[in-house]
Amino acid sequence: MSRDHAVALDAADPLRAYRARFSIPDGVIYLDGNSLGPLPLAAKAAVQTCVEEEWGRGLIRSWNSAGWVDLPARCGERLSSLLGVAAQDVRVVDSTSINLYKLLTAALRLQSGRSTVLTETGNFPTDLYIAEAVTKAGAQQALRRVAFESVAEAIDETVAVVVLSHVHYRTGARHDMEAITRRAHDCGALVLWDLAHSAGAVPLDLAALGVDLAIGCGYKFLNGGPGAPSFLYVAPALQAALHNPIQGWFGHARPFDFDGQYEPATGMDRWQVGTPGVLALRSLEGALSVWEGVSATALATKSAGLFDLLAAWVDGPLANEGFELLTPTDPARRGSQLSLRHAQAWPICQALIHEGVIGDFRQPDILRFGLTPLYLRYVDVWDAGNRLTQIMQSGRWQAPRFHQPQRVT
Repeated sequence: MSRDHAVALDAADPLRAYRARFSIPDGVIYLDGNSLGPLPLAAKAAVQTCVEEEWGRGLIRSWNSAGWVDLPARCGERLSSLLGVAAQDVRVVDSTSINLYKLLTAALRLQSGRSTVLTETGNFPTDLYIAEAVTKAGAQQALRRVAFESVAEAIDETVAVVVLSHVHYRTGARHDMEAITRRAHDCGALVLWDLAHSAGAVPLDLAALGVDLAIGCGYKFLNGGPGAPSFLYVAPALQAALHNPIQGWFGHARPFDFDGQYEPATGMDRWQVGTPGVLALRSLEGALSVWEGVSATALATKSAGLFDLLAAWVDGPLANEGFELLTPTDPARRGSQLSLRHAQAWPICQALIHEGVIGDFRQPDILRFGLTPLYLRYVDVWDAGNRLTQIMQSGRWQAPRFHQPQRVT
């Protein structure tokens, strides 16, 4: 594909107008939105309004007058369409790790006759750490880890809960959510999905697939800002049966009664714990407003096109440069990223960043490129492939400055 063809694809792109809703520095090709999304202008405006007007002028009155107290539900409502669930079934609270702990602990208590938590060997570390801690706290519980491709066949009647990342953070490979959820239910198990690399990246229809539980972060494809709060989903049929193991005052049925005895709120409000982080929630609320009117079909179509464009560089001019494509080529089996293995991945990544292409590196030898359709253009991906080719063929990645000790985020 020529650069002119990429420019023509951008001209015909139904999502092309959304790029103007983000603050992207001139001269930067940003391929790291799968780690931290760029700044949406609406998020900047929301935080500015929150600081200067709601906090600066409204002071404590803004808990009511500006609706701060409702932010976890309000953000959940805005997010719900991206997840394929009802607005009342999502809350945005706490971090991904804390929400995983809450839901996994509650699910295990519900599944008291079973002993095993099943997960993937290569799952994201915090998911493994939390799952290990929760199972260690239970007298008869155990954590079992299996390979990515062996998850479905490993589910049996001993499994209480399956904990999986829908899209693998290193490779971008995607689990078959429908098949695994069905298999788990056939065996009497629950499934808890981590959607950190799925929400805002791939079409989701949690309610239609019968998903039990889900969590995910707000700072990757959702663009909510560094450390943006996490979301959690609980299927309506489970909401009354599951209980938050962290009993904080905002999860109380009547928090402002200041009752000395805990009584859980009904529905999803019971999953709140402490006082909401208003600035972070307002930033995420602004970021989520960008998604209004976005077609899931257009998003998936463009994601596939961006992948194919970058993969063509790997298969073509870069074919003899030592790269291994780790991400599945079938769009139904991957998220919205492209991952490459290379023995010199670290200096190559640093050379790309030096030349204005920001991707990221994961130990020990993986380059990751986030393909984020809302603001990324076809011409950006063409230029990124071209610069990577130039860096490799010229040997510029071998410069000593690109081999400095790693400081990775």
